[in-house]
Amino acid sequence: MALKQYLQFKLSQKLSPQQIQLMKLIQLPTQAFEQRIKQELEENPALDTGKDKSDEDKYDEFDNTSDDFDDNETINTDDINIDEYLSDDDIPEYRMQANNYSADDEEKSVPYAAGTSFTQHLRNQLNTFRLDDDERDIAEFLVGSVDESGYIRRSLSDIMDDLAFTQNIFTTEEKIEEILLIVHQLDPAGVGARNLQECLSIQLHRKEKHPDVELAIAIIDKAFDQFTKKHYQKLLQKFDITEVQLRDAIEEIERLNPKPGGSYAGNNRIIEHVVPDFAIKIVDGELELTLNGRNAPELHVSREYSDMMKGYKASKDKSKSQKDAVLFIKQKLDAAKWFIEAIKQRQQTLFVTMSAIMNYQKEYFLTGDERKLKPMILKDIADEIDMDVSTVSRVANSKYVDTPYGTKLIKEFFSESMTNVEGEEVSTREIKNILETVIEEEDKKKPLTDEKLANILKEKGYPIARRTVAKYREQLDIPVARLRKKI
Repeated sequence: MALKQYLQFKLSQKLSPQQIQLMKLIQLPTQAFEQRIKQELEENPALDTGKDKSDEDKYDEFDNTSDDFDDNETINTDDINIDEYLSDDDIPEYRMQANNYSADDEEKSVPYAAGTSFTQHLRNQLNTFRLDDDERDIAEFLVGSVDESGYIRRSLSDIMDDLAFTQNIFTTEEKIEEILLIVHQLDPAGVGARNLQECLSIQLHRKEKHPDVELAIAIIDKAFDQFTKKHYQKLLQKFDITEVQLRDAIEEIERLNPKPGGSYAGNNRIIEHVVPDFAIKIVDGELELTLNGRNAPELHVSREYSDMMKGYKASKDKSKSQKDAVLFIKQKLDAAKWFIEAIKQRQQTLFVTMSAIMNYQKEYFLTGDERKLKPMILKDIADEIDMDVSTVSRVANSKYVDTPYGTKLIKEFFSESMTNVEGEEVSTREIKNILETVIEEEDKKKPLTDEKLANILKEKGYPIARRTVAKYREQLDIPVARLRKKI
């Protein structure tokens, strides 16, 4: 039997850890970027802020470091094992990363809001109930299973198995459901529900009873499917009520919170305070772009660390401990110089990208008229500035710009195009705005179907298919006609 051998060549491009970290820096909005700088300053003592330093000192320090610490310089430390004296805590994050990450790997951690976490808030309330040790453990496990919306979306059988395998607690589904009823008594009302129906029911049962609330409870508990599908005629017949009674009951339901977890200010969610990363002003009829100064921090290499390196070079007798120290210093200086350079690259990338977007949409930024927004996709800007589409995406998805017409998310300026009846290319955003207006003005007792909406848009000069209307409507988070119906 002949043995066949094949030689296959595969060309692959891998990004260095530094390139990956630079992409992550570019992606960060201003507040998260400031947090990242603070973290780096805490982790790297060779990096310093520009506070309380004269300009001359700052430039001297950086220049001295460049002169006295050359990347090409070799230090005879072959006999030193770095692992003997460097702990993981001392190694910058990017040095711990493999170099085979893809460019699209994202940082999953998010800054948490300060204060008591949502989970801890719920645990604290358990102290008001009399529970034995096992019951408390089960209750705390259930509370720990509550997601950020306030729901427990796992089955009781899964929870029972997890209790056995991870907590060594052997119980029954019936016992778990019994403890779940206690969790349902916690605030905010509706927390711990397993689905929307149960969530709304818990909230209604806590309300002071009167005819509207009692009818609302009956609708949610006994006719939830008909309610969600807005089959109002069936509800009128089922409960033998008038339209006024049904309307009042629905108003009670609409006052409820479908996401009780979201109502707690101290839960583990980002509390977003928008800080514009850019500002666009009109000066003498021309657009002027500025980058938020908070994106340009004053950082420099620590003189103390530079002096330590000089001291080592000047020393005639180089001991083992000195060699150990110089490797640590060299690493920190490398990391500090890289970080300073990465910030400069970030500033340049942000400014160049936003400048291209501003010039592309010049008519809009001069007038504020959304009809002047030109169709623009990520590739248009990427080609303009000769950068990768993923880089433009990182700038557009998480950054805000302060304009004379309000603070805008940059990605909102991007849209695809279509041709109207006059043969002109128009932005799909313009069509979505018209679609939104038409739906807002419709008769809610007889909402317009997608087909009727398509006909109206065609009459206005935008010949698009019904399925395209449905796609735009879904992107605008507008439900189908049946669910927009009001009694």
